[in-house]
Amino acid sequence: MYMRKLFISFIILCVTIGVNAQKKPVVEWVSIPAGTFMMGTPTTEAERGSDERLHKVSISAFNLSKYEVTFDEFDAFCRDTKRKKPSDEGWGRGKRPVVNVTWADAKAYAEWIGARLPTEAEWEYACRAGTTTPFNTGENIKTTQANYNGNFPYKGNPKGKYLRKTMPVGSYDPNTWGLYDMHGNVYEWCNDWYGQYPPIEETDPQGAANGKYKVYRGGGWNFLARICRSGYRDYFFPERSDLHIGFRIASSVK
Repeated sequence: MYMRKLFISFIILCVTIGVNAQKKPVVEWVSIPAGTFMMGTPTTEAERGSDERLHKVSISAFNLSKYEVTFDEFDAFCRDTKRKKPSDEGWGRGKRPVVNVTWADAKAYAEWIGARLPTEAEWEYACRAGTTTPFNTGENIKTTQANYNGNFPYKGNPKGKYLRKTMPVGSYDPNTWGLYDMHGNVYEWCNDWYGQYPPIEETDPQGAANGKYKVYRGGGWNFLARICRSGYRDYFFPERSDLHIGFRIASSVK
């Protein structure tokens, strides 16, 4: 009888350890090589912003998550840290990218998983994946290539679909470095405070020293195609969340 109880206790302990071991999601990383690129956009790029000054930036190798963080992944974080789960707007959770998260929420998740948020420079470098065109798809982008508001195409492109919600991560083809949804679906928080680009060459820039807004990139399901451009910059209050804001995570190469 004693041995039976001991065996049952051992089984329960093993199951508990197994559950705890599975608590944190396994991140699918893409290794981003070190390199130098022109960050920003040329003055000839249609619908460019005044804050997109073209300048040379060198980036050290790092890892970036293949997909935007999903509700499945963020919900595991919420359960473990006893946080309130963000609303999915009725679209469903699962493999859809998490939305309605503040910059602090995104940062806390990244740290919980043992990672960090990407810098703005890392994000653009990874999004471009060696391209110099407005999109990593080329001179233009279609709603068969990314989830954005197809009623507002870029530079004379035909109109496309407007889905009015997010799509599960990986629903569209990745860029040449294997990253999904760098254009559209949801905006992605970056680590940087928003500020003007300096007129000098930079190495692994960290953004402004301080500020009022945090950078987010990539456009989203309800935004115009031009806002999904690789070089387009946007920013938001770090203490606020919205139904078009999500994130992906990065890690440094040791």
